[in-house]
Amino acid sequence: MLVTYLEASRDLCETDSILFGAALAVCRIIGAKLSTAGRTTGQSSAIPAWRTRIEERIAKARALIGRLICFRSGNTRPRIVRTVRMAFAGTNVSLSQPDIMQKLTERIDDLKQSIAAWGKRIRRYTERSTRFNQNRLFQSDQKRLYKSLERSMVSGTGPVPNQADTVAFWRGLWSEPVNHNEGPWTEVVASQCASITPMDPVTITPDDVAEAVRRAPNCKSPGLDGLHHYWL
Repeated sequence: MLVTYLEASRDLCETDSILFGAALAVCRIIGAKLSTAGRTTGQSSAIPAWRTRIEERIAKARALIGRLICFRSGNTRPRIVRTVRMAFAGTNVSLSQPDIMQKLTERIDDLKQSIAAWGKRIRRYTERSTRFNQNRLFQSDQKRLYKSLERSMVSGTGPVPNQADTVAFWRGLWSEPVNHNEGPWTEVVASQCASITPMDPVTITPDDVAEAVRRAPNCKSPGLDGLHHYWL
């Protein structure tokens, strides 16, 4: 059998695949253990099976929505009609009933809501996984985490803004006095808060800061040592 496949082989890659398959089959027949050295299992970066199933459901639902919209627009090709009938399988909906257009709209809305729910489920998992990986990386290699959080500089393609116009713009926002009319509700809130005792002022000394960051590693402390270690 192996000779037949080798004679039909057209290139070296196909011959290599045939020999590898034959060797693998022999090892399984005799019960020999296969070494996994040099192979990448990809378990850490593999997509979970449940996420793959949800993505397949989303793809099928989007395709079904497209077919239903085509039928609602007047497309009555046999393939489209079969898909619409499958969409209403198990229900009492018939394509000949007077309110079929309303039923189509309701079915399309249900599919859209399902797609939105599935997408939120994937988004929640992705956000949770990202937070978990960032927290774990913060504990093991802070410098690598900081580099991963850096945003690439994107240079603009338009003209460079004039310095004088930029200064005048921000000065007009922050330096010019403006009288705001907030309405009578601010007076009501102020009268309600008049009886609240203000908190005593808190004075933070350099000794307080030194005591707070004394036990923290340099990368985690907000002092100059941490910044110096980060940029190194």
